[in-house]
Amino acid sequence: MDSNNGNTLEQFLERNPEHIRELVFRARALILSVMPGAIEQLDIPANLVAYGIDRTYKGLICGIAIYKNYINIMLARGASLPDPEGLLRGTGKKARHINIQQTADLDVPGVRELLEKALQEMG
Repeated sequence: MDSNNGNTLEQFLERNPEHIRELVFRARALILSVMPGAIEQLDIPANLVAYGIDRTYKGLICGIAIYKNYINIMLARGASLPDPEGLLRGTGKKARHINIQQTADLDVPGVRELLEKALQEMG
């Protein structure tokens, strides 16, 4: 994962529309409320804000993948998480994501719980 290269999150998000910046900051607040000790890193080539217990891929818990019209909250080990609300998407061996198109999607039951479970999986 690339380091922040001196970029702040605000600088990283400048080229995105206002509603995408708002989604990222709201998702970030939710993630950091669940895992206040997480290390935040910007992966500029991947257009990702990553959160983990250290700066390695192995320590990655989750991330915010930024797209033109929406964001995804990516869970590095999402395939192994219980998902009673059916929020997780994707077919990767390990990772899954939650699609976020509007701020209300962050308040859907199950989103916080998935983040909590993802943190617990790290031991």
